[in-house]
Amino acid sequence: MKTLYIVRHAKSSWDSFSLSDHDRPLLKTGIRKTNRIITYLKEKKVKVDLLKSSSARRALDTAKLIAQGIGYPENKIDIEKNLYHASSETIYHELYALSDDIGSVMLFGHNPTFTYFANDFLNPGIDNLPTSGVVSISFDTDKWENINHADYKVNFVVSPKMLK
Repeated sequence: MKTLYIVRHAKSSWDSFSLSDHDRPLLKTGIRKTNRIITYLKEKKVKVDLLKSSSARRALDTAKLIAQGIGYPENKIDIEKNLYHASSETIYHELYALSDDIGSVMLFGHNPTFTYFANDFLNPGIDNLPTSGVVSISFDTDKWENINHADYKVNFVVSPKMLK
């Protein structure tokens, strides 16, 4: 069994036009809403073998918040440049490259790709994976390279708005 968590970064700031898109920080409201998600993940007893984040500041900061919340060592977060401006194909390649010893992975990245990717497994699909939203899917396989052919189950789709 392999479990995947698809996490869109928390709400970020557009206040400083001097910062590149890659360097935009999280807003306080984004942190607050991510804390709701952390509480939900803890209630679900979520533990992961690997956290993998886009190199963008807002994604990595979201990964660090969730890592702290679920007891994953921050220094073990795998920062992956390919997840910034990734295509669905890139995400599949990242997953296929994982060691089969890893049973669960949490990916942190961006829209619109994360919505498109999640919709490969959601029926009905979603229009938008909101900021701090999480989709969890378990696959009936022992090899990451087989996830797109394996039977799977959607464990949950959650966003901060659902947790008020």
